[in-house]
Formats: sequence, C-alpha cells, structure tokens
Amino acid sequence: MTRAPASRYRAGSASLLAAGALSFGMVAPAQADNLRDALAAAYTTNPTLEGARATQRANDENVPIQRAAGLPSVNITATHVEFIQQSANAFTAPDRNLGVNAALLVPVYSGGAVRNGIAAAKERVEAGQADLRNTESALFAQVVAAYMDVLRTESLVGLASNNVAVLRTNLEASSDRFQIGDLTITDVAQSRSRLAVAEGDLQSAQANLIAARETYIRLVGNEPGELEAPPPLPGLPDTVGEAIVTALENNPNLDAAKQRAEAAGYDTKVAGAGRLPTVGLFVNGDYSDFFGTLGGSLANQPSDPNDPTAPAIRFLQREQTANAGVRVTIPLFQGGLPAARQRQAGARESAALEDVIAAERQIIAETRATYSNWLAANAVIKSSQAAVEAAELSLEGVRAENSIGNRQILDVLNAEQELVNARAQIVTARRNAYVAGFNLLALMGRAEARDLNLDTGGVLYDPTINADRVSSKLWDWDRDVEPAPKSTTTVDIPPADAKVGPQLLPGE
Repeated sequence: MTRAPASRYRAGSASLLAAGALSFGMVAPAQADNLRDALAAAYTTNPTLEGARATQRANDENVPIQRAAGLPSVNITATHVEFIQQSANAFTAPDRNLGVNAALLVPVYSGGAVRNGIAAAKERVEAGQADLRNTESALFAQVVAAYMDVLRTESLVGLASNNVAVLRTNLEASSDRFQIGDLTITDVAQSRSRLAVAEGDLQSAQANLIAARETYIRLVGNEPGELEAPPPLPGLPDTVGEAIVTALENNPNLDAAKQRAEAAGYDTKVAGAGRLPTVGLFVNGDYSDFFGTLGGSLANQPSDPNDPTAPAIRFLQREQTANAGVRVTIPLFQGGLPAARQRQAGARESAALEDVIAAERQIIAETRATYSNWLAANAVIKSSQAAVEAAELSLEGVRAENSIGNRQILDVLNAEQELVNARAQIVTARRNAYVAGFNLLALMGRAEARDLNLDTGGVLYDPTINADRVSSKLWDWDRDVEPAPKSTTTVDIPPADAKVGPQLLPGE
C-alpha cells in the first residue's frame, strides 16, 4: 500500500466527499461505510444539531413578538356583578349587572421603540443562523475526528496484534534455541518481558478502539461498521494568510458576533425611546344589562307620590355607549429610568463590540495554530514513512546478524519495537493531518452541509424558511404541530467491541 503524498491534502477541486481514498494503514473493504454517509447520518439524526435548529426556530419568533407591539389590538371584557348587600341610601341601585366592554387600540407612534425592536430581533435571528452554521460545522468536525479515531485505533489494534504475534514467535524461537544452548535464560526472559508488555499494549489499544467506536455511535447514531479510508480534502489554503483572510470573511462565529453588535445598537435606540411621546388611537364600546333590577324600590312607582294615577317611573335596563379618540402620552419625569436604561443598553453595546474583536482574535489565533498543526502532521507523515522504511531495513539486518551471532536477541527486540513505533506514528500522523485539515476548513467557514455535498437525495435544512414563515403571522391561534424528537436513539445499538478486519501495515 503506497502512502498518499501530502500534496493530495491540498489539491483538487472536487467535493470533499467525492470518490477517493487516502492510505491509512488498513484494508478498504469492497462494501464499507464512508465518511459522507457518517456526516449525512449525523446531519439528519444528531440531537445536538436538532436541538440547535429548534432553538433557532424559537429565536425566529422574536420578530413577530416585537412587531405585535406596533399592531392594533382588540379586547372584549365581560363582567357580571351580583350586588349582595346594598347601601341603605342606594334607593335605585340594581341587584345585578352585566357589563361588556370592547376596546380597539391602534398604536401610531412609540418613539421608534417598535421599529428598532424589530430591527434588533432580525439581527439576532441572523446571528442565530450563524450560530447554527457553527454548530453544524463543529458537529461535522467531531464526526470527522471520531471517524478518523476509529480508523486510527483499528490500525493500532492491528499493529499491536501483529506485534504480539511476532513477539510470541520470537519467544518460542528463543526458547528452542535456549534448549540447544544457543541462547541464555536472559535472552528468553527478555523475549518474555517484551511479549508481556506488548500484550498489555494490545489491551489498551482495544479499549481505545471501543471508546472510539462508542464516540462514533454517539455522534452518528449508528455503528461504524467497516469504514473506508476518507477522501482527500479539497480547498485547503496554500498559505496561512489565505486561511486567515477566508476565515475573517466566512467564519460563522465572527458573523454572529457582528450581528449581535448590530442588534445591541438597536437596543440602545429602543431604550432611548422611553423618554419620547407615544400616540395611539382608541375606540371603546360598552354594553350594560341590569336584568330589570335598576331602580330598586322606586322601580314602577308613580312619578308623583301624591297622584297614584301618575305614570310609573321607568328605568332603562339596557344601555350602549361608544367613544373614540386620540391618546397622547408625554413623559415629563420618570426618576431617571429612561436614561438609566439607555446607559445600560449602551454599555451592553460596547461589550458586544468588544466581543467582535475578541472573536476576531480567537479566529486568527486558532487558524494560525490549526494551519501549523496541519503542516506539522503532513511533515510527520513524510518523516514517519522514511522512519518505517529505515526501521524495516534495520530489522532485517539485525535479524540476519543475530542469526550468525553478531547481534543479541535484545537488539532484535529493540529493532522490532522501533518498527512498531514508526508504524504507529505514521498512522497517528495521518489521522492528525486529516482532522487538522478539516478543522481548518471549519474555521474558514467551508465545512458546512452545503460545502460537503450532503444534499444528494434530500433537501438541506434552511433556517431562513422558518424565519420567513413566522415573520408575518398575525393570527393568535396559529400553532405548529406538537413537539416531538426528530433525532434517533442509540439504546438498541449493541455495545462496541474491539474486533478488527484484516490489516495491512503502513507502507505495504
């Protein structure tokens, strides 16, 4: 198996998940899971991502909530009263009353509070969408790391198993040569010691493989199966400067920080509106029904007490009234409350502006560090390949010299261990290079579903669809479907094991 050159990580214009394989020190089976399938499964079933989408949908509702403050409102209030005990002087008081009030209020001017509140909510919706992009790319980075960890630990288990087999054969050969007096008991003890250490290393490697597979199950939602070697990463930068420029333009964390700063600026204007006049139109209508009890003891009595034939006093038992007008409220003194709120909002706006600089600094530092790690891992791959080739040649020579008595068995054991270490190093370096390269793409804003060709066979989740859907809704009884989880559970997936398929050693 030949090693893929470091340039393969850099070149190529195809999709990240297009066909192609990177040598990773293991056999690629004819039927196997691939990285694209793992990312697609996480995209559609991971609870962290589904929860972030639901949180963003809740954030979308802040726009109609803010808009509602500037729209007309209609209320009807009905009150039924039973007068249980009347005043002795209340000669005409009713026994009961039904009152119905209908009120229409139309806000006309609120000092800009509603307009700026809506603008702030829209900025926060966009910031939330950027956060969702970041959650998506962060999840993909975790999936890639988990995928590569499974491949790496499978290869390390294979190396450890092969090392145990080799050392077990060495021990048997040493024991046979001891029997004929060709070696000493010390040589046998050294072989036995190395075998015991190798068996312990194998147990540790198997435990690490189980942990890696369980992490994969947690993120992806299914068992890893036999994983294919990952495809090369396209679109990686040629220089760290190019990476930083792209990251500052596209990184979702920085986008979110900038939009929150814009929203904080609108919040300051909203707070300042508390000292301005407000204007509203109103229309009220009232209906009262006394159920024939208005008038008390005077009801149906003659209008002239001295003339029993005089017409009876009649009280209207039902009445309707209506009024309309303009209400202007001019704040004169509120104990400094509007000023305090505006100063508070201004301080929060300053903090949000500083958060933009902090996010920018962090992105620059992480991009530089990740780029350096990526270059270093690629350099380690090259040097490790040379080390493997040299260790293989050294082991062959030491074994030949030992067969004629020019080398001790300890020299053979040391040469074998050096080869195992070199092979393990190249496996780890390939994992580190791939993960660092993907993390670099994530920092540059190029590791989201739209960049990874995950839309084949389905439609990608678009948060703007829900934001547009709810922004103009006015009906008070408009509800969505009952909430239900969309992610899948892993309860029925059996525990991971440490079994591995047939392995090829790096360089073979």
